[in-house]
Amino acid sequence: MSGQAFGVVGLEVMGRNLALNVERNGYPIAVYNRTTEKTEHFLNVLAKGKNAKGGKTPAEFVALLERPRRILLMVKAGKPVDAVIEELKPLLQPEDILIDGGNSLFTDTERRVAYLKPTGIRFFGMGVSGGEEGALWGPSMMPGGDQESYKHLEPILTKVAAKSDDGPCVTYIGSGGSGHFVKMVHNGIEYGDMQLIAEAYDLLKNVGGLTNAQLKQTFEKWNEGELKSFLIEITAKVIDFKDPDGTGKDLVDLILDKAGQKGTGKWTTQCALDLGVPVPTITAAVDARGISSLKEERKAASTQLAGPKPAKLSGGELQQFIDDVRAALYCSKICSYAQGMAMLGAADKEYKFGLHLGEIARIWKAGCIIRAVFLDEITKIYREAPGTANLLIAGRFKEATSTRQEAWRRTLSTAIKNGVATPAFSSSLAYYDSYRRERGPANLIQAQRDFFGAHTYERIDKPGTFHTEWSQQAAKAPGSDLNAAEPAKPTAKK
Repeated sequence: MSGQAFGVVGLEVMGRNLALNVERNGYPIAVYNRTTEKTEHFLNVLAKGKNAKGGKTPAEFVALLERPRRILLMVKAGKPVDAVIEELKPLLQPEDILIDGGNSLFTDTERRVAYLKPTGIRFFGMGVSGGEEGALWGPSMMPGGDQESYKHLEPILTKVAAKSDDGPCVTYIGSGGSGHFVKMVHNGIEYGDMQLIAEAYDLLKNVGGLTNAQLKQTFEKWNEGELKSFLIEITAKVIDFKDPDGTGKDLVDLILDKAGQKGTGKWTTQCALDLGVPVPTITAAVDARGISSLKEERKAASTQLAGPKPAKLSGGELQQFIDDVRAALYCSKICSYAQGMAMLGAADKEYKFGLHLGEIARIWKAGCIIRAVFLDEITKIYREAPGTANLLIAGRFKEATSTRQEAWRRTLSTAIKNGVATPAFSSSLAYYDSYRRERGPANLIQAQRDFFGAHTYERIDKPGTFHTEWSQQAAKAPGSDLNAAEPAKPTAKK
C-alpha cells in the first residue's frame, strides 16, 4: 500500500510542530484530531502547500498511512492515551507501530506494551524534550520499546531530531517503558536545575541587591563559561523582559510566585524512593514548588514568623558573593545531574532496560531543556568508564567540587545568616558531604532500630548479622525507668 509515511494524532502545539518537522524533513504526513476544526486549520493554514493529509475519523486517518503504519500520539498523558489506543486498535494490523510522545508514566507504557502485544501492534514510549520550538526545529527524543521495530522509526527520528556536534539527538533507549523513564529523570534533573537557578536569582537579588539589568548581565556572563546551558540562557532573556501590558515594569516582578508542576518531578522522586536511590536536590526542587503553592499561608506567616532581613552587600564583598553563588550553582548543578544519572544506572539494573548512559547524555546535548555544555564531560565519562558509580568522583567534576566547595559553603552560610531559603543548594551540599564521608551516623540509627524492633545490625569488626537485647542494660542506667526481662546477650544471626 502506498500512502503517507508518518501519522500524528493530536494537534496541540507539540503535535502540530512535530508534524511540520517530519514533513519538512521529507516524509509525507497524515494527521488526526478529535476536533475536526483543528485538523482543517492545520491542513489549510499551517501545512498549506505541504505534503500533508488529514482524516476526519480514526478510520479515515489510518487508511491514509502506508504499512507498517507509524503513528505518533501527542495527547495528554493518562486516560486520553488509553482512549486513543482503543480507537485505533481495531483499525491497525500486526507490525504497525504506535508511539506515545507525551509525558506518560513508564509503568503505564509497559502496561500498554503488554496489552497490545497479543495483537502484534508495537508500542513505543518516547520522551520528547525541547518545548514547542524544539518540536518544530529539532527536539531531543528518547524512544523505548521493541528494538526490531525501531528500525522502521530510526530514519525519520534521525532526520527530525536536534543535531549536536556529536550527531542526532536521538538513540534507541532500551526496552519496555525505558524511553518514558529516561524522560522522567530528564525532567527531574530539570526541576533541580530550575530551582537552583531560582535560588541563585533570589540570593543575588535579595542579598546582593542586584537590579534586573545587573542580573541579566550576570547570567549572560555565566552563560559564557562552565554554566553555559539553555536554562541559564533563557534566564538572562526573561529577567528584564518588559511587561507587554505597558506598566513599564519588568514582567518577572509581576508574576505570582507560585510554581506549577505536571507530575514528572514528583514521579522522579517517588521512583527514586522505590529504587533506594537518593535524589535530594531533585526532591528539594519538588518540595519547593509545593511550598510555593501555599501562597496565602506564606503571606499570613510573613506577618507572624520572625527572621533576619537580608542585608545588601556592596563593593568587593558583593563581587565575592556573586562569584561564590556562581561556584555554588555549578557544584549543585553537578549534584543534580549526578543524582539523575545514578538513578538511571539503578533503574537499568532493576528493570533490565539496556540503557547506555553515555548515549543518553549525548542526546541531551542539543534540543532538550537541560542541554548544557558540561554534558560533553558526562558523555566522555560514561564512554570511557561505563560503570562509573557517581559523577562526583569522575573527570573534571571531582576537581570542580573540590576547588569550589569553600565558595559553596560560604554561599549557604550567607543565605542562612540572611534568612533566604536555599533548599536545593543546601540539599546538594548535604548530598556531597554525605557521599564523601567514609563513616556517617547511620550506626546510631541501626542501634535504635534494633532496640525497638529487633531489626538487627552488622558490625565493622566481624561478619554476620546481629541482634542485642538492649533493654536490660538500659534499665540499669541511673535514672532509667525502662524494664527488661531479657538477658542482655548479643545474638549472632548468620
